[in-house]
Amino acid sequence: MRGVLRVGDRVAWNSEAGRVSGVIIQKITSDTLLKGRVRHASRDEPQYVIKSDKTDHIAIHRASALTKIRRRAGTARRRTRAAARRGR
Repeated sequence: MRGVLRVGDRVAWNSEAGRVSGVIIQKITSDTLLKGRVRHASRDEPQYVIKSDKTDHIAIHRASALTKIRRRAGTARRRTRAAARRGR
């Protein structure tokens, strides 16, 4: 993974079901017990807790397994206009 990953970044990764995308919700920098398993992480090799976009499933991966997704230009603007039309 090139670059720095941060909480809130959109990422994609491969799973048994195919390509999955989601949002980073936590960065882990020390050994942690999550989902019944010890996740080995350090400041040099952190792991990331990610919430899937489609299923809300929680996944945990190293940066090397993740690809950062860039937002397309205008995406935020279109969402804002649509929300304004709905009265939000």
